[in-house]
Amino acid sequence: MEALPVMTTEIALVLSIVAMAVFLFVTEVVRVDVAAMLVMTLLGLLIFLPDLGSLLGPGVLFSGFSSNAVISIIAVMILGAGLDKSGVMENVAWAVLKFGGKTEKRIISLIAGTVGVLSSFMQNVGAAALFLPVVSRVSSRTGLPLSRLLMPMGFCAILGGTMTMVGSSPLIMLNDLLSNANRSLPPEQAMDGFHLFDVTPVGFALLATGLLYFVIFGRYVLPGDPQAESTVRGAGTVRYLRRVYGLDAAVREVEVPIGSPLVDRDILTVQRDYEVRIVASRYAGKMLVCPPVEAPIGAPAVLAVIAQRDKLKEFVAGGGLVLRPKLKEFRHMLARSIAGVAEIVVPPDSTLVGKSVRELLFRMTYGLSLLSIFRAGESITTKLQDVPLQAGDTLVVHTRWENLTRLEKDRDFVIVTSDYPRAEQVPFKIALAVGFLMVSLFMILFTSVSLPVCLLTGATGMIVFGVLTMDEAYTAVSWKTVFLLAGLLPLGHAVETSGAANYIAQHALHAAGDVPAWGLQALVAVLATLFSLVMSNVGATVLLVPIAINLALSSGADPAMFALTVAISTSNSFLIPTHQVNALISGPGGYTVGDFLKAGFIMTVVFLVVSLVVLNLVF
Repeated sequence: MEALPVMTTEIALVLSIVAMAVFLFVTEVVRVDVAAMLVMTLLGLLIFLPDLGSLLGPGVLFSGFSSNAVISIIAVMILGAGLDKSGVMENVAWAVLKFGGKTEKRIISLIAGTVGVLSSFMQNVGAAALFLPVVSRVSSRTGLPLSRLLMPMGFCAILGGTMTMVGSSPLIMLNDLLSNANRSLPPEQAMDGFHLFDVTPVGFALLATGLLYFVIFGRYVLPGDPQAESTVRGAGTVRYLRRVYGLDAAVREVEVPIGSPLVDRDILTVQRDYEVRIVASRYAGKMLVCPPVEAPIGAPAVLAVIAQRDKLKEFVAGGGLVLRPKLKEFRHMLARSIAGVAEIVVPPDSTLVGKSVRELLFRMTYGLSLLSIFRAGESITTKLQDVPLQAGDTLVVHTRWENLTRLEKDRDFVIVTSDYPRAEQVPFKIALAVGFLMVSLFMILFTSVSLPVCLLTGATGMIVFGVLTMDEAYTAVSWKTVFLLAGLLPLGHAVETSGAANYIAQHALHAAGDVPAWGLQALVAVLATLFSLVMSNVGATVLLVPIAINLALSSGADPAMFALTVAISTSNSFLIPTHQVNALISGPGGYTVGDFLKAGFIMTVVFLVVSLVVLNLVF
C-alpha cells in the first residue's frame, strides 16, 4: 500500500493561509476583495522563508491580473453595460409586458427564462440587477406580488450562469485553474480546457428544471398569495406604493403661517415628531427640493409634504397649518414629469452598507428624501436617519427624476423604478450593441482566437463606435470582483504546487475507503455546495478545484470533470441569501431566510441530481 503523504512546512503554511481565507470569507471581518488581497500578499511574503522561496515568484503571484479569467470578466461586464445603455433591456421589458399575458405561470416562465439566457452571456448578478426594474414594472402593471416573481427570476439567473463558460465567475476562472494544475502534472495527465458551450447541456438542463420547478410547484413554495392579483390593472405609482408598502405617496402642500409652533424648529425634528416627510420648501422667495434636514422652518412658508392621511391631519392641526387642495407653489417643480416616488435597492457590494442615512447626508449628497426602508418583509418608517443600511434594502424615496437618472450610473444603487422620464439613451445604436455581441460569439465559435480577445473585440467595438464611453466602461466593471479573482488565483496555484491538494485528497481517500468514482464526484459536489453557502463561490472554487483534481487522479477518475463539477456546484446556492443574486432580491421581494429555505431546499437537491446525471451523460 502506498504511503500517505506527510505534512511538510510548505503544506502547513499554505493550509494555514487557506484556513485564514475561509475564516475571513465566512465572518466577513473584512470585505472579500480585501481578504483576497491579504491572501495574495501573505503568499508573496513566503519568499522570505528558505524552503518556500520558489513556491510563488512574482510571475505567478501577480499573474491573476493578466489572466484569461480576469480579462474575460472585464470584457463581459462592458458588453453587458453596452447592451443596457443601447436600450436592449428596455425593449426586453416591453416584450415581457406585451407577451407575458396575465397568468402567473406564463409571466414567471417568460421573465425567468429570459434572465436565465441573458445570464449565460453576462454575470448573473448583473443580469438580475438589469432585470429588477423590469420585474418591478411587470408587478405594478399586472398586480402580481413582487415576491412571487423575483425569486424565480433570481434562481434562474444563477442557473443560467452555468450555460456557458462566461456566465459565472467560477466557470470563467476554471480554465486558468486547470492550466495551473497542468504545470505540476506529467504531460500524459494534462487536462484540456473547456470551450464556451461545452457546459451548455448541463446548464440548459438546470435552467429547464428550474423553470419547471417554479411553474409546477411555485404556488406552493413561493411566498405570498398566488391569487393576490389586483382587480385594477395598470395601477398608478401612488396606488402601487400604498398596496406594497402601505405608503400614501401623494405630495401635498401646506402653508406655514406666522406664529405657527413649527417656526424655528428644524425639519428633522418635525419629521420625526409628526411622521411626515418634507420634500420641498418655499421660504423668503427661495424654493428648495430636498431641503437640508437641519434647516429651520420659517414663516410665512409653503411646504410640500408626504404623509399618511391621519398623520397629515395631525401635522396640520398640531402645526396650525393650512392644507391646500392641490399643488400650487410646486406644481411645476414637483410635477409628475419632473419628480416622484421611486424604489432603489442597496446591492450586496454597495459601499453604503453599514452606514446610516444621517452619516451619508442622503438629501445633500443624492437629492433623495427617504420615505421608507423595506427590509425582510417589514417597512421601516420611523427614525430613518439612524438606521444602518443593509444589503438588499429597498429604499422608497421622493426625488427629482434628474437625480434618479444620475444615480443609475452609481454602483452603490440598483434603480428599481424604470418607467420615469429620463435622459435619452442611445437606442439608435441597438444594432451596433447587438452586432458586436454577435461578433464576439462568432469569433468564439468559429475561430481559434482566445476567449478574452474575442470578448474584448466586442467590448472595444462598442466603445470605439460610441455605444458607451470609456468612462462608462470603467464604471461598468466591478473592480471588487476583479481584485477578488486576481487575488485568489495564486492561492489555487499554491494549494496545488505545495502538495496541500494532494495531501488532502490522499488522506480523504484513505478515510473514505473503497468509494466508487461517482460517489467521490457526488461528495465533491456536496462540498462545493456547502462551501458556496458560507463563502464566495470564487473562493470555494479556488480552494476545491485542486483538491478535486487530486481526488480524481488518485481514484482513476477524470480530473477535468471533477474540476467542472466544482465550478458548476458552487452555483448551487439557494438555501440562504448569501449569493449576490439572492442578496439583491431579498429586500425588494421582502424575503426572509425561511422563504429561501422553503423554496431553496428542493432546488438544491434537484440541482445536485440533475447536474451530476447530465455531467456523467455528457462527459
